[in-house]
Amino acid sequence: MGQLGLELEGMPRRLYSCTPSRLNTWLDCPRRYRYTYLDRPAPQKGPPWAHNSVGASVHNALAAWWREPYERRTPAVAGVLLTRGWLTDGFRDQEQSTEWRDRARDMVMSYTGTLDPSDEPVGVERTVATRTSVIAVSGRVDRIDRRGDELVIVDYKTGRRPLTEDDARTSLALAVYAVCASRVLHRSCHRVELHHLPTASVATWTHTPDTLRRHLSRAEDIAEEAAKADEDYRSLRAEDSAAPPLDDRFPARPGPICSWCDFRRHCSEGRAAGPARQPWEGLADLSEDGEIRAGGAGPAAP
Repeated sequence: MGQLGLELEGMPRRLYSCTPSRLNTWLDCPRRYRYTYLDRPAPQKGPPWAHNSVGASVHNALAAWWREPYERRTPAVAGVLLTRGWLTDGFRDQEQSTEWRDRARDMVMSYTGTLDPSDEPVGVERTVATRTSVIAVSGRVDRIDRRGDELVIVDYKTGRRPLTEDDARTSLALAVYAVCASRVLHRSCHRVELHHLPTASVATWTHTPDTLRRHLSRAEDIAEEAAKADEDYRSLRAEDSAAPPLDDRFPARPGPICSWCDFRRHCSEGRAAGPARQPWEGLADLSEDGEIRAGGAGPAAP
């Protein structure tokens, strides 16, 4: 009987505790899911990625900007916060790190220049959560705005690929955040936005109650699968099983993303799927005048 299956009569059903990231990891690759969430100690990861350093630095600076007193919420202060909190992991050398620090500083200064510093968000880096009969799901939202009587989910993106309305519409994470925010803050939330700083663009989608229910139902379906896999993992470990049955239960899903996987060194299928990437290869290209050129193949970024 699975973790989310029928329990003893009269006993409450055990909820699967998760985040949207955990659910998406199961969908993307059960092998990576096992390495990330089940194996303890977890397999050693590869080197840090420069594009993750860019994303985290930008996110941290924007969160800190909203925590500043109103009179200090200026683009110049945003630039200072970015520079002070700059993360240097994954870059080819100091020159590349400095170049991207300056580009990221320009991004946050330009972006904060479009914001009204007096328009206080309802939440910044706010954790929201909810429960259904199947899952206990939670996540941290970059920003929650209030516009009129509605809440709006805002997610910052710094990846190389420009984003579209379809990205906002199909995002399981954004839909789950909208449901969680509505239930935690007791206010309607249907609109979700992806703010892509490299291109200064915003991709939006306004959900209906039906589309939010469908996303939540999809999250429950994924959770059912992952919970059963979790239980199988525990059973196999209890039997002191060797690696092959674990690999069979948690198959790799080889593809282009394998070149960017933190656990590539531990997965023969992933290594065969494509060449290893250098830690800085996920960065967008820079034109001769230093402008960021979006597009091209690359990993998802924060």
